[in-house]
Amino acid sequence: MRILGIDPGLTRCGVGIVDLNVNRRASFVSVHVIRTPSTNELPARLFELEAGLTELFDEYKPDAVAIERVFSQHNVRTAMGTAQASAVAMLIAARNQLDVAMYTPTEVKAAVTGYGRADKTQITSMVTRLLNLPEPPKPADAADALALALCHAWKGHGKSRIAEHLAKQQVVSV
Repeated sequence: MRILGIDPGLTRCGVGIVDLNVNRRASFVSVHVIRTPSTNELPARLFELEAGLTELFDEYKPDAVAIERVFSQHNVRTAMGTAQASAVAMLIAARNQLDVAMYTPTEVKAAVTGYGRADKTQITSMVTRLLNLPEPPKPADAADALALALCHAWKGHGKSRIAEHLAKQQVVSV
């Protein structure tokens, strides 16, 4: 099963892709950061984000999508941009007939590090170790996107769908 994790943002949108095998072990596939210039108008930035995400959905053909849930932030402008980027990702997932799981930063941190208040360095370190990466993914948005995909793989959200998909893969490969 292929899981696409998205750390939404207008300036930097992290996209991490992992595969989950029949033993529920995750392996690294790819990681990307889609960037849009803050000097561009909002409609142009959303268009660029949609084009970049659509390209990644088409290339990697995920079976599941995990997106960081927008939470209340002190900076309303940042929260709005994150929400708009999330909406673009959800639209593309719906267009591809994929369910979307949403996780809070605390859920992701707890799933990947075992501690819901882990910092960026701890998350990056654990993602690097868990996926046997030769070097830490950069920037932090890349590591966060991979952490979202890992969270979805292990948290059990959509567990029946994951089990169903993996069962189909076993039947096909036999």
